[in-house]
Amino acid sequence: MKDFLKFTLATITGLIVTGVIVFFISILVFFSMVSSSESETQIRKNSIMMLDLNGALAERSQENPFEFLLDDEYSTYGLDDILSSIKKAKENEEIKGIYIQATSLATGFASLEEIRSALKDFKESGKFIVAYGDTYSQGLYYLSSVADKVLLNPQGMIEWRGLAAAPMFFKDLLAKIGVEMQVFKVGTYKSAVEPFVSTEMSPANREQVNVYLASIWGQLTSDVAESRKVSVDSLNAIADRMIMFHPAEESVKCGLADTLIYKNDVRNYLKAMAGIDEDDRMPVLGLKDMVNVKKNAPKDKSGNVIAVYYAYGEIDGGTSSSTGEEGINSVKVIKDLRKLKEDENVKAVVLRVNSPGGSAYGSEQIWYAVSELKKEKPVIVSMGDYAASGGYYISCNADTIVAEPTTLTGSIGIFGMFPNAKGLTDKIGLNFDVVKTNQYADFGMLTRPMNDGEKGLMQMYVNQGYDLFLTRCSDGRGIGKEELDKIAQGRVWTGSTAKELGLVDELGGLDKAVEIAIAKSGVDAYTVMSYPKKESFLESLMNTNPGKYVKARMLNGKVGEMYRQFSILENFDKCDRIQARVPFELNIQ
Repeated sequence: MKDFLKFTLATITGLIVTGVIVFFISILVFFSMVSSSESETQIRKNSIMMLDLNGALAERSQENPFEFLLDDEYSTYGLDDILSSIKKAKENEEIKGIYIQATSLATGFASLEEIRSALKDFKESGKFIVAYGDTYSQGLYYLSSVADKVLLNPQGMIEWRGLAAAPMFFKDLLAKIGVEMQVFKVGTYKSAVEPFVSTEMSPANREQVNVYLASIWGQLTSDVAESRKVSVDSLNAIADRMIMFHPAEESVKCGLADTLIYKNDVRNYLKAMAGIDEDDRMPVLGLKDMVNVKKNAPKDKSGNVIAVYYAYGEIDGGTSSSTGEEGINSVKVIKDLRKLKEDENVKAVVLRVNSPGGSAYGSEQIWYAVSELKKEKPVIVSMGDYAASGGYYISCNADTIVAEPTTLTGSIGIFGMFPNAKGLTDKIGLNFDVVKTNQYADFGMLTRPMNDGEKGLMQMYVNQGYDLFLTRCSDGRGIGKEELDKIAQGRVWTGSTAKELGLVDELGGLDKAVEIAIAKSGVDAYTVMSYPKKESFLESLMNTNPGKYVKARMLNGKVGEMYRQFSILENFDKCDRIQARVPFELNIQ
């Protein structure tokens, strides 16, 4: 009787759990059907495209099955969707202008620069751009400054204060718990290890940070000065005043904004800009609407393909801090690039790299795959916010490298880190002994420090890795190893400086890289296609880790910035011990 009750209870529990799972899957499938049934957007007369920016930016859009569980006020946008939508808006006669609603956007300056360039190109059509913000973040003000009119709430503010980098250091924290990081590196400027072995920046690191911050800020002030007709000197003086704490009228007086207006009145302002009477309708098209707008160009029937392959995130470890998506899996990338090599329809490949690096081993494997691909067809690299260390490693052998002026690249150097937890085990009263057959049989044990022989071997291994990295870059860029070593040493450069040094060929965005790929392919008719193929809704449902997704959404913000600097400790056991990557958290604000 007792066993019967247990069996019955277990059966009922199983049925309930199964019912709940089926219920939720049904809901998700329903949302999928609703989403997939969205028809082509029909553009009405006197329409306005709205860029409602409040969320995080990813390289590519990807529908997430769990997004409906969270509010609609915060979104993840695909840079690909934004750029294509701006181009469609330029080409469609019924769209009179673009309205930017600037709230918050978690992204790097190179991505903002790429969107800004697309907006600048849009203005050549003679259509208008209007931007409005209650409070402009510094990045979104830079983006919005390209607008014909910058509107500001009468009680709002514009954050314009210059750039700062504030890395976090863990040495004392680790010491308190009894953990010491044993570090092996090559590169005077390879500062990724500093948070674990120091309490402040080294002089070399401080030097490089000063240089690349000045380069980025110089690009920002130059672009804003051109758009707003305000001198660079004046923009620096405004930053030193902390204009955001002054009355909003001051932002208009100094030329950062054009008009003070409440958000409730913006629609009528836009109607006036478009020449529409206040009583007439003004259709507004959001980003999702624009994605479903059909392209005007006729479909190409040649069969020729210009492939754009996206590689973003850390190499063999970690996830995107803004979207929770997995980073670059070297095994998958190698397989995909081999398929592109073997596909006779693919005439050229644009490798879109947005990566701070990662595993040195994984970077070498991808480098080889790119080199093999290059033997068959042109390979053009387009760099995003980052293409540094391992990100540069996988880029260096391309036919042409294109970067934005504010892209962070270079950082040619590697390092290794091994924790010694003897202090921790002593604190909690754990003791260890060992029996071994050979001298180095117990190499890598975390419960003791490395001896001199082991340290020598590790440094030799890291030196070999750096020499190989230098060789790959030297061969790819046609720069002698000795000359290259002077600008390598783990140093981070901006795209504009990298071009001067010969690490980059052209300045520009993805469109520029595609243009070069088309020219090198030698074909007149073609279709630009993106790879790897985006997941379907059901594939995304099966592959999505809801915990990672929700955490990623929650961690966007000031608390998230701090957490992401701790995340390397959380994921340390999953990372290759030999890394080719930039400092763990550049933390540019």
